Amino acid sequence: MSDLFDYDAELRLHNELFRAAACVGSRDRVLDLGCGTGQSTREAARAAVTGSAVGVDLSAPMLERARQLSEEQGLANVTYQQADAQFHRFPPTRFDLCISRFGTMFFADPVAAFTNIGRSLRPAARLVLLVWQERDRNEWATAIRQTLTAASATPRGPDPFSLADPTVTEGILAAAGFTDVSFTDVHEPVYYGPDSATAFDAVLRLREFKDLLAKLDAAAAEQARTRLRTTLDAHNADGGVYFDSRAWIVTAHRRH
Repeated sequence: MSDLFDYDAELRLHNELFRAAACVGSRDRVLDLGCGTGQSTREAARAAVTGSAVGVDLSAPMLERARQLSEEQGLANVTYQQADAQFHRFPPTRFDLCISRFGTMFFADPVAAFTNIGRSLRPAARLVLLVWQERDRNEWATAIRQTLTAASATPRGPDPFSLADPTVTEGILAAAGFTDVSFTDVHEPVYYGPDSATAFDAVLRLREFKDLLAKLDAAAAEQARTRLRTTLDAHNADGGVYFDSRAWIVTAHRRH
């Protein structure tokens, strides 16, 4: 699984705050959207001693790794599904808590997606999301992309910052049947590795940046790699390569 980017290491500081905000109860039935390799799902399962946790993701390799880790750690109350949460028919009013660590920003129709997700939640169930704030507040997105493109133009395609505006996000959730929407600022760095060489390899495992390089000719790609190494060197301090970031923890309740 060495070709998988280590999101758990990247987001360690974010995850500590997210886990505290989720506050999984011992009897909770938890749905984890965009679970990746399942760290947040497994943490939910450990807390839900007499409950359960279901992790959902589109990536088969990540889910394979999630299942392997859950088995190695002896977790019997966790399962995983390969599915698109926008459309998947979850069991109705099944879950007490829905969590997602950076897994809900790419919905083509977010109101329809959250409405679908809401059907799986019991009345008054909690929703806890971790989402990025605006692109220009996230150095990991702006600085690294500029090294690979030598330009600061906003990219097209799936937008990791689609839920950055609290007013927009609150409107989406309200339209989807959620109430009591609140936002908590998270200002923690992301981590790309213990040294520049490790960070370089890690960044190039990210699909967005891999795709950017693939669009360049050989000379331009080599220049981009050189710029990337220089940028990573400049951020190598205090035991690792870190970039500034800002996120929101969004909480809400399913309407009664």
